[in-house]
Amino acid sequence: MTPTLRPLPTRAEWGALVRPYQQPNPRLACSQLLTTFVPMLAFIAVALVGVRAGCWWALLASLPAGCLVIRAFIIQHDCGHGSFLSQAHWNDRVGLTCSLFTFTPYVAWRHDHAVHHATAGSLQRRGTGDIRTLTVAEYAGGSRAQRAWYRVYRHPLALFLIGPFLHFVFAQRWPYAVPAEEQRERRSVHITNLMLLLAFVVLSWYFGALTVVLVTLPIIAVAASSGVYLFYVQHQFDPGYWSDQADWDFTAVALHGSSYLRLPRALEWITGSIGYHHIHHLCPRIPNYNLRRCHEENPLLQVAPEITLWSSLKTIPLALWDEQQKRLVTFREAELRRAA
Repeated sequence: MTPTLRPLPTRAEWGALVRPYQQPNPRLACSQLLTTFVPMLAFIAVALVGVRAGCWWALLASLPAGCLVIRAFIIQHDCGHGSFLSQAHWNDRVGLTCSLFTFTPYVAWRHDHAVHHATAGSLQRRGTGDIRTLTVAEYAGGSRAQRAWYRVYRHPLALFLIGPFLHFVFAQRWPYAVPAEEQRERRSVHITNLMLLLAFVVLSWYFGALTVVLVTLPIIAVAASSGVYLFYVQHQFDPGYWSDQADWDFTAVALHGSSYLRLPRALEWITGSIGYHHIHHLCPRIPNYNLRRCHEENPLLQVAPEITLWSSLKTIPLALWDEQQKRLVTFREAELRRAA
C-alpha cells in the first residue's frame, strides 16, 4: 500500500525556517574532527601494529575504523557543500584530507554531488551521482541482455557488497566519467591517486605491504557498503519521487523524494546525522551537526517519508519507477502488471 504524502510547505515558508541553521559552528566542527580522526587513526594503528606482530585478532579494529571512515565521508560531504566551516579554503583543506581516508577524489566528487542535488528525481537528467533507476517502460523496452544486466546491477549482492567496493577502490581511480573540459575535477582524481600511492608506499615500508592491504580492505569494505546502503534508502523507497523535468519541483524532491532515516543515536553519530536527508536536500548549506535540530524544531518540515533500519529492508527489492502509479516497484510487480 502506497503511503499518503503530506502537504508541502511553500519555498517562502521553508526558506525562512532553515536560514538560522546554516551558520557553521567552528567549535562543533572541530569537535567532530577530533572525535572522528583521533579514534579512527588509533584503530588503524592498532590493526597495523597487531597484524604486523602476528596478532590476527587486531584486524577486528578495522571494523570500527571503517565506521569512522563513514563519518569522515560525511565531513568531506559537508566540506563539498561549503557548510562544514565558514572559510572556503578550510573546507577544501579538510575535504582533501578526508578524501585520503574515503578513497574519494574531493573535487571530482563535489562536482558530481552538486549535479545530483540539481537533478535528483528528474527522469530526463538521471545518471550523475545517483543509483541507476529505470522506468518500467524502459526496462520492458530493453533487450534481453540489457534487462539481464540491469537485474545484476540491482541485485543486493552487487548493489551493496561487490559494487561499492569496486567503485571506491578501483572505479574512482580513473577519471573516465569526468568530461575532458573539467580539468580541475580530472586533476583531483590524479592527485588523490598520487597521495594514496605515497601513503601506501610509506606504510608498506614500515609495516609491510601485505599488512597494509589486509588492514585497508575491510575498512574500505565496511565504509563503502554502509555508505552506499545509506544513500540507497535515502532515495529508493515506496513511493519515492521521480517526475518529468517540466513538472520537477525542488521542494517535492527534497521532502517527498528524500527520506528521514530514523536511526539509534549511536548510528546517527557515526553517520553524521545524514538520516535527516530531507533537510539536507532542502538546504545543503546546513552543516550535518545542525540537521537534527532543524528537523526537531520545525514540524512544518517533518513531512518526509520516515524509514527505520528495519523498514529499510523492505526497500531492497524496489528496482523500477512505475510512471503510471508514480511509485517505485519490484521486478515482480512490474512483470505482473505487464502480464495483466
